[in-house]
Amino acid sequence: MKLLSEWIKRMMEDIGDVTVLFGQTIYSILRGRFKFSNVFTQMVHIGVDSIGIAVVSAAFVGMVFAVQIAYEFVKFGAGNVVGGVMGIAVARELAPTLTAIVVAARVGAAIAAELGTMNVTEQIEALYAMGSDPIKHLVVPRFLACTFMLPVLTIFADFVGFLGGYAIAVYIVGINPVGYMDSASSFLSMTDITGGLVKAFFFGMIIAIVACFRGLQASGGARGVGMSTTSSVVTSLLSIIVVNYFLSIILFAAK
Repeated sequence: MKLLSEWIKRMMEDIGDVTVLFGQTIYSILRGRFKFSNVFTQMVHIGVDSIGIAVVSAAFVGMVFAVQIAYEFVKFGAGNVVGGVMGIAVARELAPTLTAIVVAARVGAAIAAELGTMNVTEQIEALYAMGSDPIKHLVVPRFLACTFMLPVLTIFADFVGFLGGYAIAVYIVGINPVGYMDSASSFLSMTDITGGLVKAFFFGMIIAIVACFRGLQASGGARGVGMSTTSSVVTSLLSIIVVNYFLSIILFAAK
């Protein structure tokens, strides 16, 4: 019971600290206290450098999902709706969630490690000593880049994941390609696509703010940096899973 109460207390403290960091970041953004060149650099690192892993992951997840549903739907005479189900699943859930998980593992860990190393080597204290704001120079560019590049990566994942499902359904299972596309156009709406992009937008904010928080919190040398990096990934993944549920209820439950 004591361990549980301590864990809850620590979790509430972390939520409060993350909220404060988020507020400081938004305040700096609204005041324009950042350099666009730093944001573009982070966009390349977070977005462009992550396209390959995001696309490959989306393609194979789309193909696996198609394998799981196509044979069963055909067995029950519902092969004509595979395209629609595939499109909805990819746009609403698979593309945004999978892309967020991939980015959290790759980029979130890198951000936490980078800022954590800067913190334990007293580089962040040096910024304070020189009168510079670490939030402006370190957090804001990463926050903006992750927030806006994750929806872009999700668009690529939508396209590739759907095509992966198409390839399996048509060339392996034998579903009519025209029927697949007609089903997708009938079932899939713009609300499904935009809803997935809205999810990605929030996931990007979560990944960036959690990674920056864990990095700035790091202490204790190399071991502390490693622990902060691991904590960043785990916290981001859990947050994405929890927030995904509530966003799904808000965006799609009324449909």
